[in-house]
Amino acid sequence: MRKEDIKSDLKNLAFDFFYWFSRFEFSLKENNFLKRDDNGENAEPGWDKFVDQNSQKFHHTEQTRRLLELNPKRQKVGPNCALQWKSVGLEDCNTELCKVVRLLKTIRNNLFHGGKHGADGWDDPHRTKELLLVGKSVLDQLACLASFEDDYNRFY
Repeated sequence: MRKEDIKSDLKNLAFDFFYWFSRFEFSLKENNFLKRDDNGENAEPGWDKFVDQNSQKFHHTEQTRRLLELNPKRQKVGPNCALQWKSVGLEDCNTELCKVVRLLKTIRNNLFHGGKHGADGWDDPHRTKELLLVGKSVLDQLACLASFEDDYNRFY
């Protein structure tokens, strides 16, 4: 999809998703969900720690089930360096929360890295809108699950 072909409602949804994804990662760091916590390490969001500590209290909602159904794909390198679209590997996820987080991060990565020609449904603005709306809703739910609402919503 070329920039000039993207309608403003889709641009706004993409911006909203990026904004709230960033707020969620900020909230992870603010609440000591860090990838590494040794002195001097880079302060990176610790998604795995979040999943480990919140999997027991996670319950699917209509939106999280829909995210799994939408099943965003990931670009992989194929033979002769040809780019291919493959399902996101979820086999190593021991919890439902792990699956949901992995697909949320896939939406973010697919948007951020661009160049998605050839992906099933990527040039379909209706599917893209649904992924963004569902993703934003799931981020809201995860913020509530972890009691991050104040940091996530910037209420200080």
